[in-house]
Parts: sequence; C-alpha cells; structure tokens
Amino acid sequence: MGSAPPHDTLLPLDPETFAAESRSVIDFLDGYYRDVENYPVWPPDAEPGRLRTLLPDAPPEHGDPVDVILEDVRRHIVPGLTHWQSPNFFAYYPMNASTAGFAGEMLSTGLNAVPFVWAASPAATELEGVVVDWMCKLVGLPDRFLFSGGGGGVVHGSTCEAVVCTLVAARDRALSRIGHDAILRLVVYASDQSHSTFQKGARIIGIPPSNFRVIPTSAASGYGLAVDSLCSVVDADVASGLVPLYLCGTVGTTGLGAVDPVRQLGEVARRYGMWLHVDAAYAGSSLICPEFRDCIDGAELADSVSMNPHKWFLTNMDCCCLWVASPAMLTSTLSSNPEYLNSVSQGGAEVVDYKDWQIALSRPFRAMKLWVVLRRYGAAGMRAYIRRHVEMAEWFERTVRADQRFEVVAPRRFSLVTFRLRPRYEGDQAVDALNRKLLVAVNASGRAFMTHFVVDNKFVIRMAVGGAMTQMRHVRDAWELVKEKAKEVGALPSDFMDMQ
Repeated sequence: MGSAPPHDTLLPLDPETFAAESRSVIDFLDGYYRDVENYPVWPPDAEPGRLRTLLPDAPPEHGDPVDVILEDVRRHIVPGLTHWQSPNFFAYYPMNASTAGFAGEMLSTGLNAVPFVWAASPAATELEGVVVDWMCKLVGLPDRFLFSGGGGGVVHGSTCEAVVCTLVAARDRALSRIGHDAILRLVVYASDQSHSTFQKGARIIGIPPSNFRVIPTSAASGYGLAVDSLCSVVDADVASGLVPLYLCGTVGTTGLGAVDPVRQLGEVARRYGMWLHVDAAYAGSSLICPEFRDCIDGAELADSVSMNPHKWFLTNMDCCCLWVASPAMLTSTLSSNPEYLNSVSQGGAEVVDYKDWQIALSRPFRAMKLWVVLRRYGAAGMRAYIRRHVEMAEWFERTVRADQRFEVVAPRRFSLVTFRLRPRYEGDQAVDALNRKLLVAVNASGRAFMTHFVVDNKFVIRMAVGGAMTQMRHVRDAWELVKEKAKEVGALPSDFMDMQ
C-alpha cells in the first residue's frame, strides 16, 4: 500500500505507465466478461450501506498500485453490482456494451477532447455531425433532420437531456408569440405509457404540474396514444384559455413497448401549433430494419426525434441521438456567447458549436464510440444483431402462450415480452401477489433478472431480451427458471382455468 511515487514526481500520463496500467485494466475486464455468466445477475447480499463497511473512511495519503486497486474492485465492488452485461439480464431495457463500443470509449476517453465549440476540437465536432447524419439515414428519418436538409443532430448523454432541451425550445417559441407572462398557461401532453422524464422535464422548465396532461391508454389501442382521447383533452384546455405547447409520442414505451401513431399525432400537433417530440429511446435501434420502419411513419411532421444507441445499439453508456428539424429553435434558447469562447480561427465560415445544442457547456467526445461501432459492425451486422434478439423474444412469447398457467398481457413489441401468471378463477384477487412472489423468486435465484410493470391494475413481468452476450440458450434457461419458480410459489397447472 502507498507505493506510488511522491506527488512532486507524479507523471499522470507517462506513456509507459499508461500502457502497463491500461493492460492491467483490460486483463481484469477480460476475466470479468469470461466469468460474468456465472455471477448472480443481481447481488445476493445487497444491503444499503454495505460498501461503507468494507472501505476506509478516507482516501490514502499516498497512492496505491493499480493491481491493489483492481483487487479491491474484485473483492468489494463486483460482488455488489447488478451485472447489466450478463447474458441473463432481462430487466429494464438492455444497456449495451461491445468490443467496438469499448474501443470507441477508450479512444474518446484517451483523446479527452472537449468539443463544446468547433474551435475547441474541429474534427470531434465534425465527426459528430457525420455520425448523427449516418444514424438519421439508418433509422429512416426524413431528410429534414439531416444537416443538408436544414435540420441536424447532436449526441447527448440521455433522453432526459434531449427532452429538457426540446421542451425549452418549445417553451421559448411559444412565449415569444404570446408573452413570457403566459408560462402558466402552457400545457404538455403525453400518454400514461410515456416515460416519466417528460413530467420531470416539464417541471424543470417551469410548467406547473397541473398543466401536464397524462392521457389514458387501453388495450384497444395497443396502449398507444389514441388521437380522439388526446383531442378531447386539448380542446377542453383551449376552451379554458390554456395553450397547448408540447406533445410526446413514443415508439417503444418503457413498460410495454407500445407504439404511438406518429402521423396522427403529428397532424394534431400541427393543428394546435404544438411541438411534437418522438421518443424512440429503446426501439429506435430496431428502425434500422425495414420491417419496423412503419413505426416511425409520419416523422416528417415531428419537430424532434431521439433514440439511445446505448440501449440496443452496442454503444457503451452514455449516448443519445437527438435530431431537430430546426436547429435555430435550440440554439436561440440554449446559446451563450461569452468573449472567452469567441473564436477568430474559423475564417468566418459557418460552423456548429454544440454548446448551443445542450444544457451544459463541456461535453465528452461521444461521437467517437458511435462512429467506431458503425464502422466495426456495419449496417448489416447491426440489423442481424437486432433481428436475433427479436427472434428470441418471439420464441419466448410463443412458449409463454402455450403454457396454460401464463398469459401474455400485451402483444410482444420488438424484443419485449410482458407476461404473468393468469388468474386461477374469475375474480381472483390474489393473482398480483402471486406474480410478485414469482418475480422475487426468479430474481433471488441469481440466474436471471427481470423487472415488472403495472397496467390496467395488473402486475406484469417484463422479459426484455437484448443483451450483447445473450444467446438463445439463455432465453430458454430463463423460461425453465420461470416455470420452476412458478411451481415453487404454488402455481400448479391444475389450479388454472383457461380464461380465453
């Protein structure tokens, strides 16, 4: 312990030390990925505050060697992790990683460029423009979102950032027309399946919580946002003197993977002068496959679209692509021009300064890792990757339907299956408790990790297939585990009636 050089001789980027210690980290991660399938997916002894009992109260006075630090990671950190890259991770949505994503992350971190203005790192800024245009074409967005079509894109860290930025742009566009005192009249609309980040974002930009409208959905519309329901709410608000501001449409909702009718929502947004944002955080990756392209039909009516390559596109966290039809709407509200950021080195040419497309000033070189993923795997490789997960999810859905103890709650969308133990008899009030016990038993086994959702007052289990290391055998094993635990919690075939 404490064998690092004294502070007056510290050379933090000494090339030889860099190479040796980086190799140690890569060797450590190599061992981790070789063994990750054998770890309990969710930490079996997770208790709040446990790590504080294992680590010192203060940092060392003198630095420790990397091998000592990595040993502590192995002993204290890894056992307390939820292993997102385990092939048996089926919770939330996948948070993909890959060799190419890691290589891109290493390049981004190693180069450590900060492209907040073009002059701060011209190639980093321009690569970002190239990459978001590539992605725009891959997912089938209209040309109006390309830089050459008058739009453009930016790589944010998360959907939350994209939502706040577009909400701010929509707010300022509206208030420039009706006056800044009218902020309390602005209304934001989303379905009851939309991500909660839209409500959070609306609060951040000053929209009163009472002016956020959550439109109920139903099985009849596939849990997509029904236009008739939306219009009746909007009409009532207009009649009350309120101002429709922002409408969220979702392609692949968090709970069920539902898809809102983008074209119809776009027509409503145009009619009422609302900003339409399409959130395709998870399912946007699938749009590179032509068979899913109809989900984004009508995108030419949207003001902005976002998707997260870090979810299902083999790009290590964090990476969110946001496209806007009118970049000036973002930059007019998010730009700042202090003298110390003004540059005289660009020769008067028009350039992109990405500080004006986001909340923060500083930003990492995220475009590098997405570019490396695209270069390394190509469009054909990524389509095959997406389709493989969809095929696994299709098998799981068919298998669930074939077992009389279970029901599929909503038809599979993309690679998400939502299912539950079905009621054992008419009026069975204990079915939710039984499904909770089943999910707890599955996760406590350490052999798989799933999460839940509640829809129509039903507790349902979500099986989200999409891990970079997940193969068909892992999906089959997950089903065997579900059946095993269903029997343990008392769900026997003879107890269930066919409700169909």
